[in-house]
Amino acid sequence: MFIVLLIFLAIIFIALGPFVVTQQQNAKIIERLGKFTRVAYPGLSLKVPLIDRAVCNLNLRVRSLEASLETKTKDNVFVDVVVATQFRIDPQKISTAYYELTRPEEQIQSYIADALRSAIPTLMLDETFENKEEIALQVQQNVAEGMANFGFIIVKTLITSIDPAPEVKQSMNAINAAQRQRHAAQELAEAEKIQIVTKAGAHAEEARLKGLGLAQQRQEIINGLATSINELTKFDIDENQIISLLMLNQYMDTLNSFAEYGNSTLMLPGAPNGVADLQSQILQSLVASAKISKKL
Repeated sequence: MFIVLLIFLAIIFIALGPFVVTQQQNAKIIERLGKFTRVAYPGLSLKVPLIDRAVCNLNLRVRSLEASLETKTKDNVFVDVVVATQFRIDPQKISTAYYELTRPEEQIQSYIADALRSAIPTLMLDETFENKEEIALQVQQNVAEGMANFGFIIVKTLITSIDPAPEVKQSMNAINAAQRQRHAAQELAEAEKIQIVTKAGAHAEEARLKGLGLAQQRQEIINGLATSINELTKFDIDENQIISLLMLNQYMDTLNSFAEYGNSTLMLPGAPNGVADLQSQILQSLVASAKISKKL
C-alpha cells in the first residue's frame, strides 16, 4: 500500500510539473505563491510543484514597431511621418519589463509622438527632409531614455517616410521644375556666350592671317618688281619703259585672272595703249599728291 501511495504521489508530482523548459531567446517569470521569485533562462530548470509556477514566457528577440503620426513644420505644413523602431527586452531587467508595463508598444508610440512633435515644429519643411537622420537619432535617444526605466532597449529608430499634403508636393515639384529650367537657361546662355566669343576669336585670327598673307604677298610682288627692274636696267632701258612694260604685264595677268576666276564685271581699257593712259593717270595722281603734301 505504501509503495502504491508513493507511486501515486510521484505521478502527481510529475503531473504538476516540477520542470521548467525555456526555449532559446526566451525567458520565463517564476512566481512563488504569487510573488516574483526568479527568471528561468533558456534550458531546463526546476520549480516547486503547487508553490512555484511560470506565469509568463517573454520573447527576448528584437522586435519592430511602426508608428505613424501627423505633425506640423515651422512653416505651417502638415506632414505624415512614419517611424520604424526596433526594440527588445533588456536581459538584465526582464522582471521590470514584465511587471512595469502592460502594453510596451503603446508606451513606445507615445514617446515617439512626443519626440517628433518636439523636433519637427522647429524645422522648415525642406530642413525636415534634409535632417531626417538627425531627427531619427534625436527620437531614438529620447525614446531610449524613457523606455530604459521600464526594462526595454531601443536598438534603432528610422524615419521611413515624410509625406506632406498632395498640394504641397505639387508646389514643391513646380518649384523644383522652375529651378531646373532656370539652371538650364543659364547653362544655354553660357554655352552661347562661349560660342560667340570663340567665333569672334576665330574671325579675328582669320582676319589677322589674311592681312599677314596679303602683306607678305604684296612684299613678294614688290620684291619681284624690284628684281625685274634691276634685270631690265642691264639692257639700257630707261625707267619709264621698264614701268610701262611691267604695268602691261600686270595688266595682262589681271585680265587673265578675271577671265578664269572672276564673278564680277570690271571696266578696264581694252586696247594695249590703254595701259599707257592708265600709267599716265597714275603718275599724274602721284605727282599731284606729292604737290599737295608739300603745300600742307
